[in-house]
Amino acid sequence: MRSTGDRIRQAVSFEVIGLLTSVPLAAFAFGFSLEKTGVLGLIGATLATTWNYIFNLGFDHVLKRQTGSTRKALKHRLLHAFSFELGLLMAFLPIIAWWMDIGLLEALLVDVSFALFYLAYTFVFTWGYDTIFPDTDEPANSSSPASQPPK
Repeated sequence: MRSTGDRIRQAVSFEVIGLLTSVPLAAFAFGFSLEKTGVLGLIGATLATTWNYIFNLGFDHVLKRQTGSTRKALKHRLLHAFSFELGLLMAFLPIIAWWMDIGLLEALLVDVSFALFYLAYTFVFTWGYDTIFPDTDEPANSSSPASQPPK
């Protein structure tokens, strides 16, 4: 397991690199000012972090009530991922429209673009982070017994 300090470094570096990458890209792609897009990025990061906590807490409570456990089968994981993203898209949509002074359809395009960017970015960032800062619980090489499939 990663230490608390490592988790904080991972979360902070994820947000900082994500904002430094997504804000200029969005400003360029949509023709928005860098300042307005930067504030929008900060609002989005704050909203996503808050929504993550609230959503996961609520989802786990419902799951525990319905199944007796917070263990997630594949169907629960799929429901979790899609409903989390849908909730975040819906919450961020009016904020984008208001802050950027654009219509809901254009705001939806911006919203979906941010979601797609962060989907790819999360994959790349996590892979890179795990390569640069390997988890100390990971086996040292692929020939270790812990990394081999059971026979």
